Amino acid sequence: MSSVAVLTQESFNEHRSGLLPEQGGRPNAGDDEDALPTYKDAFPPLPERAATPDGTQETASAWTSKIRPLKSSIITQVFHVPLEERKYKDINQFGEGDQAKVCVDIMHRTGAHLELSLAKDQGLSIMVSGKLDAVMKARKEIVSRLQTQASATVAIPKEHHRFVIGKNGEKLQELELKTATKIQIPRPDDPSNQIKISGTKEGLEKAKHEILLISAEQDKRAVERVNIDKVYHPFITGAYNRVVGEMMQETSARINVPPPSVNKTEIVITGEKEQVALAVTMIKKIYEEKKKNTTTIAVEVKKSQHKYVVGPKGNTLQEILDRTGVSVEIPPTDSGSETVILRGEPDRLGQALTEVYAKANSYTVSSVSAPSWLHRFIIGKKGQNLAKITQQMPKVHIEFTEGEDRITLEGPTKDVSMVQTQIEAIVTDLVSRMDYTEISVDPKFHRHLIGKAGVNINRIKELYKVTVRIPPDNEKSNLIRIEGDPQGVQEAKKELLELASRMENERTKDLIIEQRFHRAIIGQKGEKIKEVRDKFPEVIINFPDPAQKSDIVQLRGPRNEVEKCSKFMGKLVAEMVENSFSVSVPIFKQFHRNIIGKGGSNIKKIREETSTKIDLPAENSNSEMIVITGKKANCEAARTRILAIQKELANITEMDVSIPSKLHNSLIGSKGRLVRSIMEECGGVHIHFPTEGSGIDKVTIRGPVEDVEKAKLQLLALAEEKQTKSHTAELHAKPEYHKFLIGKGGGNIRKVRDSTGARIIFPTAEDKDQELITVVGTEEAVREAQKELEELIKSLDNIVEDTMIVDPKHHRYFVARRGQVLRDLADEYGGVMVSFPRTASQSDKVTLKGAKECVEAAKKRMQEIIEDLDAQVTIECVITQKFHRSIMGPKGSRIQQITRDHNVQIKFPEREDPQAAPPAEPPVQENGEANGEVKEPVDPNAPKKCDVIVISGRKERCEAAVEALKALVPVTIEVEVPFELHRYIIGQKGSGIRKMMDEFEVNIQVPAPEQQSDKIAITGLASHLDRAKEGLLDRVKELQAEQEDRALRSFKLTITVDPKYHPKIIGRKGAIITTIRTEHDVNIQFPEKNDENQDQITITGYEHKAIAARDAIQTIVDELEEMISEDITLDSRVHARIIGARGKGIRKIMDEFKVDLRFPQSGAADPNLVTVTGRPELVDEAIDHLLNLEEEYMADVAENEEKKAYMRPSGGSAAAMDEQRGPSKGFVVREAPWTTNEKAPDMSSSEDFPSFGAPVAAKTSPWGPKRF
Repeated sequence: MSSVAVLTQESFNEHRSGLLPEQGGRPNAGDDEDALPTYKDAFPPLPERAATPDGTQETASAWTSKIRPLKSSIITQVFHVPLEERKYKDINQFGEGDQAKVCVDIMHRTGAHLELSLAKDQGLSIMVSGKLDAVMKARKEIVSRLQTQASATVAIPKEHHRFVIGKNGEKLQELELKTATKIQIPRPDDPSNQIKISGTKEGLEKAKHEILLISAEQDKRAVERVNIDKVYHPFITGAYNRVVGEMMQETSARINVPPPSVNKTEIVITGEKEQVALAVTMIKKIYEEKKKNTTTIAVEVKKSQHKYVVGPKGNTLQEILDRTGVSVEIPPTDSGSETVILRGEPDRLGQALTEVYAKANSYTVSSVSAPSWLHRFIIGKKGQNLAKITQQMPKVHIEFTEGEDRITLEGPTKDVSMVQTQIEAIVTDLVSRMDYTEISVDPKFHRHLIGKAGVNINRIKELYKVTVRIPPDNEKSNLIRIEGDPQGVQEAKKELLELASRMENERTKDLIIEQRFHRAIIGQKGEKIKEVRDKFPEVIINFPDPAQKSDIVQLRGPRNEVEKCSKFMGKLVAEMVENSFSVSVPIFKQFHRNIIGKGGSNIKKIREETSTKIDLPAENSNSEMIVITGKKANCEAARTRILAIQKELANITEMDVSIPSKLHNSLIGSKGRLVRSIMEECGGVHIHFPTEGSGIDKVTIRGPVEDVEKAKLQLLALAEEKQTKSHTAELHAKPEYHKFLIGKGGGNIRKVRDSTGARIIFPTAEDKDQELITVVGTEEAVREAQKELEELIKSLDNIVEDTMIVDPKHHRYFVARRGQVLRDLADEYGGVMVSFPRTASQSDKVTLKGAKECVEAAKKRMQEIIEDLDAQVTIECVITQKFHRSIMGPKGSRIQQITRDHNVQIKFPEREDPQAAPPAEPPVQENGEANGEVKEPVDPNAPKKCDVIVISGRKERCEAAVEALKALVPVTIEVEVPFELHRYIIGQKGSGIRKMMDEFEVNIQVPAPEQQSDKIAITGLASHLDRAKEGLLDRVKELQAEQEDRALRSFKLTITVDPKYHPKIIGRKGAIITTIRTEHDVNIQFPEKNDENQDQITITGYEHKAIAARDAIQTIVDELEEMISEDITLDSRVHARIIGARGKGIRKIMDEFKVDLRFPQSGAADPNLVTVTGRPELVDEAIDHLLNLEEEYMADVAENEEKKAYMRPSGGSAAAMDEQRGPSKGFVVREAPWTTNEKAPDMSSSEDFPSFGAPVAAKTSPWGPKRF
């Protein structure tokens, strides 16, 4: 390893500055020279080679190995696509559209990086960077996808095809990548020798040239290469390749001249030897002749005009060569040169030069002044306006440059002039009737201005007939541009600024509301939250998605409105929390309908008077629990009233029994089975045990007096048994036997219990083992009960079959409704099977199969049913059809209740179709007969079939059912309500009237607006009408009171206040004016910027409150008018300390002395001037305080400045010492190579400064041995 010491100017200065005082002087010249370091000391040579056994020297370091040239793995190439060969030519879509998508796809596919740029001639330049392989692949993709494709064929001998393909197709792939073409070689079994090439013109020429070279190399018979200067190739090929074609025809040799785009001088001739020799001779002859006879002239032609000299696909150059025999050499497009060289015979050069200038000047470039913002209107929607011009003048190229106020035209002079006139006319017209403006709006409000799906901005565009450009988010610009009709532009600007101003005052607040309350706040179909939104229309309320399980509700809108809405919703939630208390009340099932009352009157009354929600279990449910929800006090009141109804109806009593708490669990039994059996046996009494672990001995029993007494005795007896000795036994019986074992009303099981003294517990529907029966009691009682039960079960297992006679007319009753009656019999009587004969057999024999006792009990029950059916009568009840639906009730609930209560069957008639046509009159018969039948006259008073309801059952029950049905027929009354209140009664989307209809169970009909009627019709049950009418009239009184209140609140008052006081009245962030508004419950409106009366403040509210608010404002104004302003001079150096961090200091002074302080802005004429405003006595106190602070702070300032004077400036000492020493001579060494006789090394010499990897002969040198 060798180390290199780098001596910088700074380190050298430091070295010099560290000299001793005597060394720092100026010694004589001899001493100075001896003190200088030698060259070898300052720059030691690299280590010499070590001697090897063979006498050579090897470097003892890593430099021994030969270093290969270093090359970057990343290369960059630029490809150019001319305008005529571009696949995508839409200049308005540059940087976007299909062309950009293709480039992105190429980058993804190849891993290369692409950069596009557009030349003035609209050609496309593509810079590709990446690894060589990726660049070549990208080039191929660019040519195939961005350049228009052409095709050509080249014929070479079939046996040469394999050399074009190469090993594993590598040569062909390399050729395709190199030329950016697609080469198709015929299959081996195809006799064709034509190779098809597709790609760009330039690529075709290169590929064709390369393929012919490969073929020529393989043709060992005759291949000749002739080096001809590139500038003479056009003379050898001739115009349109005529000369070379004639030579090939004459000599039958193949002549391959590299195309102009390939920088090669070698012309390859292949064929027979004689033919090749002849062709070479002819080529050399042309070359020698042209070299001898031609001369050149160089002319300057603008770079932009070169393309006109070249012409499309080089046709103009060929044309000049054909006419004059002069070759025109154009510099490459990537060269900055404008020199065009003409090469030919002297007498032809003048004509050629004339043609070159003619072609160059055949096109002209002009420009039209047009503001850049008008460009898109000139172009038109999807380029429609521009298309009209370009269709008429297709040779004119029109270029719009973004950000420039001009349009460039390029094309034939005459056409350009016409297009310029048309565009100037369009520009003049647009300027006269259009305008634009720009407004600055914070980007965070842009999406709110746009609105959801662009609703806000589209409305403004359509309303004012303007276009509004809001910059995209990635631009991070705050400028919004409005263009269109001048008046529309100003109006749109005003509205957008108002929207932005409103948004700046917006704030967002998150409320924590438990998710369980969200649905209640929103209400059914969003009705409740709509009321909140109507109350606060400027606030947006967002609830989280239910799936997120979030408690955050977001409010967004004006600050004051958000705060009000937040408080309102807080109260709403507090009420819900308070109202969410719940209590369950056990009420005997048979009393539920009494608690509900007729038409729900009792339960509604309790709900209304206690403000609670009361939920009763479904009719088919076994639950007896009534759930009450609301405020705790209200729930307790509702519970007391419900229990009072039960007590009043059934003589319900409540008794407390003292049983040791340690026995409670054993009395309750597994999953409550034991206590449940006692409750069922004793008529369904309710037994309530205290909470486990509470240590309370009191057990509460509630129910009818007799049943409570019975339950008490059983509980105490059971507790005594548990305390003495308890025994348990289990036995199994099929679930269908359980009802039979229990017996009707529990008769069978009661007999067993009374005879044995044991308790028998049957499984409930929730138990897993439905066959398990548990017997509890003393050992002897359990044994006897078990024995009796086993005998019963054994007898039930003894299946018998019996028959009975049932009249066929009753069969339908038993099998109707999918055999519901038979299923009920099977459930009740141990699963007995009852089989009725088929309908067609007309037999009256019915078979019963099951346990003997079950069959007997089932037969007995069927006889009872048959007796009822024999005693059954049918009564017709006539009620107008329009009332039938009302009588049925929701889902037929009312009619089902009557059917159950009176044990009858009720059948409603088919509905009459009101649109059906009346029956046609039968034709009149002369004999007075029709088809031999005489029709009886129809009784006009007879009821319609559609009005007749048929009731079947025992006579007394049917009559009671008729009365119940008639009681359900609705009655209509009319209530007079002022017409102007109708819409308030209906409510928003009918919510008001719907609420009343649900509450009073009536139908309320409001007349149509065009009738202008004051009559509102109420239809419903007679018992409901009075309450509904009362409720409606109460609502009318409320609305009238609201109208009066609205009129009182609309009192307006105007106060004149100088506009300079307005900010003080509003206060910081609106604090003062908000306080006045809230305190006096008024609305205070300040004048808008554009209002004429800038000194008018409008107050709206109750008259006395508006006057009070006016007085409050006037008091503030009076105080402000008494204030004075005084200017004082405070040294600007202490301003920052007085103001304090984030203005804390100045705020403290202003709050303490009740004054306003104004410090000068930066750049003010007098930076020391401070203004103090306030009441005279307070201003004086504040000024004294400020002057005291200034005096205190200035002492600190003076002290700091004194300290700075004694501090040494950084870097000063070194500079001072340099000045003492005089000018530096730089770094000097002795015995340097350039001071000896040796010549200094030549930096341009590859020998003295070789490149890495280049072998160089060893040479002794003061620079050390070569390492390469």
